[in-house]
Amino acid sequence: MSQHPTHAEVLRYTAFSADPDGGNPAGVVLDASGLGDDEMLAIAAELGYSETAFLTAPPEGLGEPGGGRAFTIRYFSPKAEVPFCGHATVATAVALADRDGPGDLVFATRAGTVPVTVTAAGADGAPRATLTSVVPYVADVDEQDVREALAALGWPAGDLDPALPPRIAFAGARHLVLAAATRERLADLSYDFQRLETLMRGLDLTTLQLVWRESPTVFHVRDPFPVGGVVEDPATGAAAAAFGAYARELGLVPEESVLTLHQGDDLGRPGVLTVELRAGDPRVRVSGTGTRIPDRT
Repeated sequence: MSQHPTHAEVLRYTAFSADPDGGNPAGVVLDASGLGDDEMLAIAAELGYSETAFLTAPPEGLGEPGGGRAFTIRYFSPKAEVPFCGHATVATAVALADRDGPGDLVFATRAGTVPVTVTAAGADGAPRATLTSVVPYVADVDEQDVREALAALGWPAGDLDPALPPRIAFAGARHLVLAAATRERLADLSYDFQRLETLMRGLDLTTLQLVWRESPTVFHVRDPFPVGGVVEDPATGAAAAAFGAYARELGLVPEESVLTLHQGDDLGRPGVLTVELRAGDPRVRVSGTGTRIPDRT
């Protein structure tokens, strides 16, 4: 726990790992009722994580009256507010479970309503949270924009996997999906920060979802995040949900599927994201473990 100049209590949790040194760390403010936008942004910038989540009272009619399990949630990167963040949602849900016990939660986000279920700690000692995305979509992307993205990444077009064509995918935030033909290509990431940020702002992208397919249901992913002021996001729940929608839309996986996404290995913060697709339900479920990051001493 840390106290900031605004006197907000800021917790630190990691998502998509049971190890505090794995997954993606997030700040969590369980009571942000006294904070303005500038104060939230300042806390996020001071903490320096890719996102910090802030909870306030739910909108009228969300959740059961007196249930106490519904909230408004907002997400700030060090540079700006983002409409939805999967890893900070998981981190917040685990923090609430630590405080109040496991169970069902519902969050009002700028992107829509996101239900989350938290189950008790398993064999790895960590609780698991499963979020259900808003209704996703997948859209074509202009070839010139793909060329510019590849130029910013320093990737030759021949290094792409033709079986996974470029698309923009959304499940709460917009991501450009680009698939590497080899694990080595994915591992070698050194990009032009300003050039990629400029392109992403023009396309209203939150991250690039860079993917390598290991097997029919196992993928390795990386997410450059220059628009958030972060070179790379270690584990990206919103992009995982968007990728699930992409994989289903393109017929890469069966309509009913469970996908495993490995992320953060190249950063030394390994995490695992589980993506579930259900027949007859357009929404995507993303789950992972989470745990408190011990306070610095």
